[in-house]
Amino acid sequence: MSPSRTPVRILASTTAARAITAELSRRRFLAAAAAAGATSLLAACSTGGGTSSAPQATGGELEDSLSIYTWGDYDAPDVLEGFTAELGPTIQMDSFGSNEELISKLVAAKGSSGYDIIVPTGVFIPQMIENGLLSKLNKNLIPNLQHVDDAYLGRAWDPANDYSICKAWGTTGYVYDTTVITRELSTWADFLDAAQYEASGKTSVLDDPGDLTGMYFWANGIDWNTTDEADLAAAEDYLVNSLAPHVSAFDSYPGGAAIPQGTHVLMQAWNGDARIGMLEGGEPDRWKWVFPGPETEIWMDNWAIATGAPHPEAAHAFIDYVLSPENSLAELDYIGYHTGGKDIEQAAADAGLPMLDLVFFTPEQLETMREGEVNEAQQVRVDIWNKTKAAAGA
Repeated sequence: MSPSRTPVRILASTTAARAITAELSRRRFLAAAAAAGATSLLAACSTGGGTSSAPQATGGELEDSLSIYTWGDYDAPDVLEGFTAELGPTIQMDSFGSNEELISKLVAAKGSSGYDIIVPTGVFIPQMIENGLLSKLNKNLIPNLQHVDDAYLGRAWDPANDYSICKAWGTTGYVYDTTVITRELSTWADFLDAAQYEASGKTSVLDDPGDLTGMYFWANGIDWNTTDEADLAAAEDYLVNSLAPHVSAFDSYPGGAAIPQGTHVLMQAWNGDARIGMLEGGEPDRWKWVFPGPETEIWMDNWAIATGAPHPEAAHAFIDYVLSPENSLAELDYIGYHTGGKDIEQAAADAGLPMLDLVFFTPEQLETMREGEVNEAQQVRVDIWNKTKAAAGA
C-alpha cells in the first residue's frame, strides 16, 4: 500500500476503510447504527419515477472538478493524481461506511447531493434506478469499457450496464497468526473453534451483521440468506452466548492496523484488506489467509453516476480513465481486489504483484461463494449483531 493517503491535488475526507459466477449482490447490509434497510428507506422516500434529472454528458469540455463518494481508501492515489495531471479536473473524495449511508444521503438530497461518481454494491442498484438516484451512462464516452471482462458485465441488477460498471469484487475469509495457532485451520467451523480456544480474547470479526451471522450459517451448512426463525434464533444464541465472550474487536479493516501490528491472532477479513495487512506488516509468513469452506461470501461494487451530478463530463472521463488496463491494474495492486479487467490476472503476474492468491480464485473456489441478499430477515440480523456486540462489550 502506498504511504500517501492524501495525494497532491486530491482533497480527501476518507475514513480508514477498504473493502463471480452468478447473480452477485451486496457488499454490506448496513451502517453502524442502521435501524432500517436500504430497501425500506427507498420505499418510504422515493424520489419518484426512475427518470434522471442529471445533466447529460455529451462529450463536451470537462469541468474543472469532480466529486466522488465511495468506500474509504478505495482508489490508488497514483491513479487519482494521474487523472488530474492528464485531464485537469481536481478530485474531492468523501467516504461512506455502507450502502445504506450512501442511499440515505442521496434520498435526502433529492438530486442535489453535489456528488458525481458513487460506488454502490450490486443488489441496491435496481432500487436506486427505480427511485431516480442514478443517472444513465453515456457509454459512448466510456470506450475503455471494452477492456472489462464480459464475466463482470451484464449482471442481473443492470443487464445492459446502462447505470453501472464493475469497480471491484471480492470475498470473505480470515487470517490467523501461525505463531500462536499452530494447527491448520481451513473452515468456518475451525474459525469459531479457535476463537474460543487459542484465540480467545484475541479474535476480531467484521463489523457487519451479514458477515457476522454468515459465519454461523456457513459453518453449519445453512443458507446465510435464511429467513427461517429457528435458524436465526440458533444463530443469535450461539453468537451472543458462545462466541461473543471471546471476541475482542469488531473490525472491518484489520489490514489497516491489526494485522501489521499483530493486535489480534485471528481475524475475519475481506480478501483485499487481508492482503494489504499481510504485505504491510512485513511478516507475511507469520500470517495465513484462509479461504474457508464449505461456503463463503462474494460481492461486487460498481461505478455509477448520481442523479444531479454537477460534473457529468468529468465523471464519464474518470470512469473511462480508471477502466484502462494500466489503471485497472494499478487499482488492483492498491486495493487488493479483482477489478474486472480482461486478462488482468496475467497482467498482474507479469508485473510481479505479490500474493495474487488473495486476489484471484480458482473455479472450485468460485463455486463455493454465495451472494447475500437484503431480505425480510435483515432487521433480525441487525438485532443479532447489536446483541453480540453488547455481549462482547464492544
